[in-house]
Amino acid sequence: MIITSLLDTDLYKFTMMQVVLHQFPGAQVEYKFKCRNPGAQLAPYVAEIRSEIRSLCSLQFQDDELDYLRSLRFIKSDFVDFLGLFRLNEKYITVTPQPSGEIDITIRGPWLHTILFEIPVLAIVNEVYFRNTQKVPDFPEGRRRLDDKMALLQADGLADLKIADYGTRRRFSRAWHEELLRVLVARLGTGDRRPGAPPGPGQFAGTSNVLYAMKLGVTPLGTMAHEYLQACQALGPRLRDSQVFGFEMWAKEYRGDLGIALSDVYGMSAFLRDFDLYFCKLFDGARHDSGDPFAWGERLLDHYRKHRVDPLTKTLIFSDALTVPRTIELYQQFRGRCQLAFGIGTNLTNDLGYEPLQVVIKMTRCNDQPVAKVSDTPGKGMCDDEKYLAYLRQVFEIPSVP
Repeated sequence: MIITSLLDTDLYKFTMMQVVLHQFPGAQVEYKFKCRNPGAQLAPYVAEIRSEIRSLCSLQFQDDELDYLRSLRFIKSDFVDFLGLFRLNEKYITVTPQPSGEIDITIRGPWLHTILFEIPVLAIVNEVYFRNTQKVPDFPEGRRRLDDKMALLQADGLADLKIADYGTRRRFSRAWHEELLRVLVARLGTGDRRPGAPPGPGQFAGTSNVLYAMKLGVTPLGTMAHEYLQACQALGPRLRDSQVFGFEMWAKEYRGDLGIALSDVYGMSAFLRDFDLYFCKLFDGARHDSGDPFAWGERLLDHYRKHRVDPLTKTLIFSDALTVPRTIELYQQFRGRCQLAFGIGTNLTNDLGYEPLQVVIKMTRCNDQPVAKVSDTPGKGMCDDEKYLAYLRQVFEIPSVP
């Protein structure tokens, strides 16, 4: 059984789910799976994937897991009470082999009851694929690569550079994920000065994975994902105001907590048009997830200065396909100019020498309306309605990619 706990997912799934419970409990959604690796043969493993999903749907939150969630300052008690009754339902998800050898995964149902499928299902697809294609994994190579990454991070002048794990969805396996997290905690340290805490400069900031945050005593990290702002296209009063509506509803729920805004659902230019003085002051910072990260950072710092907001009080989070060398480059460009955070995903959790699967599950419809992400990186957007996508580009003044 690949997934043994419903906490084995990213924190932002719970932070968004709480907003859904309180603000949008009746929303109906559809998600679609996509593998960006051309011709990846997943169809032979459909039966295994379905069996793992069936096991996932048998899980319930345990009392210690609920107690842990209740201990997080931004999680409300009625939400934890709801999770105490929660189970994923297999009727909302279908896995279908395609003649090409690829697979179709569709998730359709109430947003509140389907939001927790994405991360564990992607982890299942990855682990099923790799345990069939790499029957004797090269863990020594994975450990060597991890050692190399830590050596780079521990170079002179980088003591203040902190990284976080964002790699649950694309990990090689659950066992490998846990091993590398334990190594990172032991070797990099968490900056925790309490008795018994691991030594080290404190370069490991935490993980997006709630289960391992609980098990290892590190900080769980995350706020919002693209699906939240996409759903607001259908849930808000008017499409042009959907990004503002999303930020305002987030603020209504969290009252200034969890203040990292996602900047690339409509591209950076549209984000900056909506991210006015009010949001600059209210939110703690923003997260980069597509486009040139160096240009993005410079534009955001300039935007803060134009609104008379001190960039040193704000956090820039970088999380798009990061490697350790790229992280170090970004750190050196922006250090001392703002607060910084770096979330490394696939390059941490699936770097054993094999080509990782570039798999995603994205929301495509909400309340029977198409929704879309128009990324700053060509190929990262996802929409099943070309007319709607063209309309969205027009409304948000997003130039078409040649």
